[in-house]
Amino acid sequence: MKTSGILLPIFSLPSDYGIGCFSKEAYKFVDFLEEAGQKYWQILPLGTIGAGNSPYLSFSSFAGSAYYIDLEQLLEEGLLKKKELESIKEENKGKVDYEKIREDHRKLLRKAYFRFHPDEDYKKFIKDNEYWIGEYAEYMSEKKSKFPESYFCFCQYYFHKQWLALKKYANDKGIQIVGDLPFYVALDGTAFTYHKELFKVDEEGKATVVGGCPPDAFAEDGQVWSNPVYDWEYHKKTDYEWWMERFKTQFLLSDIVRIDHFRGLESYWEIPADSETALNGKWVDGPKDEFFEVLIKTFGEEPPIIAEDLGIITDDVRALRDKFGLPGMKILQFAFEDEDSNYLPYNQPYNCVCYTGTHDNDTTTGWYATASEKARDKVRRYMNTDASQVSWDFIRTCFGSPARFAIIPVQDLFCQGSDCRMNTPGKADGNWAYRMKKELLTSDVAKRLYDVTKLYGR
Repeated sequence: MKTSGILLPIFSLPSDYGIGCFSKEAYKFVDFLEEAGQKYWQILPLGTIGAGNSPYLSFSSFAGSAYYIDLEQLLEEGLLKKKELESIKEENKGKVDYEKIREDHRKLLRKAYFRFHPDEDYKKFIKDNEYWIGEYAEYMSEKKSKFPESYFCFCQYYFHKQWLALKKYANDKGIQIVGDLPFYVALDGTAFTYHKELFKVDEEGKATVVGGCPPDAFAEDGQVWSNPVYDWEYHKKTDYEWWMERFKTQFLLSDIVRIDHFRGLESYWEIPADSETALNGKWVDGPKDEFFEVLIKTFGEEPPIIAEDLGIITDDVRALRDKFGLPGMKILQFAFEDEDSNYLPYNQPYNCVCYTGTHDNDTTTGWYATASEKARDKVRRYMNTDASQVSWDFIRTCFGSPARFAIIPVQDLFCQGSDCRMNTPGKADGNWAYRMKKELLTSDVAKRLYDVTKLYGR
């Protein structure tokens, strides 16, 4: 059966408080998905937001971002006062001001914390998550804010409580959540702070090598991600316990897990820690088949996983993906520069996810405006269009592809341009800030998407 959905990060949801959260607007977006006939809501990582405001550089592989907590629900529970909420209310200007929301949300969350009285549900949550929550609370208290450890436990309790309620609301309407698991972790996070044994380090506990990628279409010198690299020999000895705990959390928070940088499980680009570019890196073997054999042993046959298999992909990476029946990703924006690209719909297999673009691509309207004339000409001929609403041409082509899943970034529904792009790889600032305006989610847009969805049997 073919199905479809929309990519929209939590922080991009509309709200009155500077950043998207688990608020009434999130529930309305689920209603929109149902009205539009969609079966998937793909999000980005839910973790605490790290360097460059990136959801892929979280302080923890288990904790969620406190900024996604719906403050209005805390008001309803008597933990906040109406005038306190009013003090941080602001117009949605289309971008997240992270500096402001950090100040505003911390101030109110701390007020709520002092009014909170732990109950049996809270105590059960702490016990159920003892594998990670103590270290996380200690780290955040000592390294980041000097605020009591129990404050961070309080935030995690409400994050999980509210998100799981929203997820259940979506599931009850037949909509599944597609989560996102970053391959690497941040240098300034709990894993690298407390568990040096997980990584390649020297005698002083400093990373000897870091992750990245070789030169590609995004960066001619490659990319240095500055993430510590895993000591896979150690992980093998522990039967990949830390990784299995990560997946346990991910399978709780989402129905399907997209493994970011999937190819790193086959082989990864390892760069000396003192290198300024990725040119001095080399390919090093990952855990390969054994990793997925342990995953299947732990969670059962056919774990719900999407393999992010973009970039420099070899036959060995494809073989690993296909051996375990994992759907890969096909990006339509990549399909029109080459004569016979494997991203073109007629070259796509059934077991894949077709995207118009991802969070790392420009919006489709923005991409078309800056694409080569050769690519634009091929788009017009391939889609038999004048490209006056090219993002909808891409949506129809995506939904009409052989792919089992079709997912589109929300910006393409509204024909938004490059100013609404989510992320530009290799660019340090200005990313991860896009916010959708609530007035865009109209019944007319829902009906248009519903009609396209049904036309192509999704």
